[in-house]
Amino acid sequence: MQQKTKLFLQVLKYSIPHLGKCMQKQPLNHCNFADHYYNRIKLKKYHLTKYLQNKPKISELARNIPSRSFSCKDLQPVKQENEKPLPENMDAFEKVRARLETQPQEEYEIINVEVKHGGFVYYQEGCCLVRSKDEEADNDNYEVLFNLEELKLDQPFIDCIRVAPDEKYVAAKIRTEDSEASTCVVIKLSDQPVMEASFPNVSSFEWVKDEEDEDVLFYTFQRNLRCNDVYRATFGDNKRNERFYTEKDPSYFVFLYLTKDSRFLTMNIMNKMTSEVWLIDGLSPWDPPVLIQKRIHGVLYYVEHRDDELYILTNVGEPTEFKLMRTAADTPAIMNWDLFFTMKRNTKVIDLDMFKDHCVLFLKHSNLLYVNVIGLADDSVRSLKLPPWACGFIMDTNSDPKNCPFQLCSPIRPPKYYTYKFAEGKLFEETGHEDPITKTSRVLRLEAKSKDGKLVPMTIFHKTDSEDLQKKPLLVHVYGAYGMDLKMNFRPERRVLVDDGWILAYCHVRGGGELGLQWHADGRLTKKLNGLADLEACIKTLHGQGFSQPSLTTLTAFSAGGVLAGALCNSNPQLLRAVTLEAALRKTFLRWCSGIVSYTEKLKEAIMEHTKGTGEGYQAPNIILDIQPGGNHVIEDSHKKITAQIKFLYEELGLDSTSVFEDLKKYLKF
Repeated sequence: MQQKTKLFLQVLKYSIPHLGKCMQKQPLNHCNFADHYYNRIKLKKYHLTKYLQNKPKISELARNIPSRSFSCKDLQPVKQENEKPLPENMDAFEKVRARLETQPQEEYEIINVEVKHGGFVYYQEGCCLVRSKDEEADNDNYEVLFNLEELKLDQPFIDCIRVAPDEKYVAAKIRTEDSEASTCVVIKLSDQPVMEASFPNVSSFEWVKDEEDEDVLFYTFQRNLRCNDVYRATFGDNKRNERFYTEKDPSYFVFLYLTKDSRFLTMNIMNKMTSEVWLIDGLSPWDPPVLIQKRIHGVLYYVEHRDDELYILTNVGEPTEFKLMRTAADTPAIMNWDLFFTMKRNTKVIDLDMFKDHCVLFLKHSNLLYVNVIGLADDSVRSLKLPPWACGFIMDTNSDPKNCPFQLCSPIRPPKYYTYKFAEGKLFEETGHEDPITKTSRVLRLEAKSKDGKLVPMTIFHKTDSEDLQKKPLLVHVYGAYGMDLKMNFRPERRVLVDDGWILAYCHVRGGGELGLQWHADGRLTKKLNGLADLEACIKTLHGQGFSQPSLTTLTAFSAGGVLAGALCNSNPQLLRAVTLEAALRKTFLRWCSGIVSYTEKLKEAIMEHTKGTGEGYQAPNIILDIQPGGNHVIEDSHKKITAQIKFLYEELGLDSTSVFEDLKKYLKF
């Protein structure tokens, strides 16, 4: 192992990344329209004392609360004039707090779950499930429906909300930060809302109404991190709860999706290679479900509905990338599917949204984001290239047939609203506050040539005014597994790094899904080494083009991405100075996941052997195996983990972290 390479193994959770479980968070990794709930950002006026009445300590920042708040004011340079001097003995966090309390601030508040139904908005306020009239949603005038503390869970939060068609009931899935298990509570809506029922270990769930105007809740039951059972339940005077379906093949999992028009509830049975969909009649949910197409190995498909037609996103046929097909709802089998729309090469379908007269496809093509609007009356297609800074979509639930709203974000920029208006045929951008990061940073799209000639896309962020980038620290991100993209959502700690002069590089290597299904296939199983070659080529290209140098280069990877990062540490450690690997463990990790422990021990042995032949003054690499109790595989990073990783990276590169932690204190406010 090369002298300056240091490794940080951070084993944070107690659950092995199991295929079925991992996919339940985003069951359609090629098309995420199964998630009706969404994240949204509101610009609101607040006095920050609302958030800082109980001052958190840095040591307490491990709390992972689902709503992050960060001040718009904090994104701008702090003006020193007109500020009263603060006592010298006041600690840094107290100084920030004192400044913020003296004036109103604009707050970006990310709300994880919000559902509009009828004239109400349902959401989480503090530790309660509440609702308010739509026009009063931004005020404090709301009705409390349920107090999450009644479940006696540690820091519970709402992960998903579904409202029954006639608003007699609302169901909410509640989780905690240290567990992937969840509880679904059903609240009867009345003058005095009351919890009607609760179901443990629920993953997906949807409401339909039967012929007798009775609300029926379908839900999937999770057992041993797998969803193989579907149940249906009714409430009130005719209360019942019965198992509806059980999937016998343990390699498959089941999730539920209600079509945009609520006409059908789809029961999706799938693994990474194959899927099968059943239709449950939204008007007659007690009738037997109808099979669309029996599972065929290697064929994936997802279904939407409009005007008695099924729109099917599938990889069937050549080329084996996703394409949009359609058929009559009463003749759903594969021999009746007609090709409707094909994607360009190197295109990934991120999402699909269906409207009365339009179908909207959210796409990533050659590492850039696009929206394609298909007119269903005349089969016209309008393709819109989105701003180059955008790296990810945040989808919005919307029942307005005239508009298609969504948000765009990047790792260093908070989400921003956009709306496509069908009547005007134009995309409208949210006006008002312009994030200063647009002027102080740059985003670059580069390509690296791998050993076999494949061009590997990279997304790079750095400060606009940075001089001599070769002397700046570099943080490389990689995943390259399961056909899933690198996470490119907004993360305040990444923004802080860019503000402090770091270069961020996201390497979209084979095995991931950034360039479509073939990109995934070319980096899995026997072709896994292609991803390693891609990663090596990316880092060498970055150095060759003047972005940092090996002694200032760090690498971070999560979950399955640690395979490529660890392999690079073994095969080419001279490219790196420090590495953070995050993997998942169960309580029985010594039996089931001892590989990470063995790997750590072998690294230590190799270092000891190498040290014997080195001279005086040799600095041995640090190997840190950090096993944290609790936690899980899919919830956002805790503050404790964020600060621990940044502290490690700064120490290993010999950098002063004072200013970066001051900035982190501004962003991480709860």
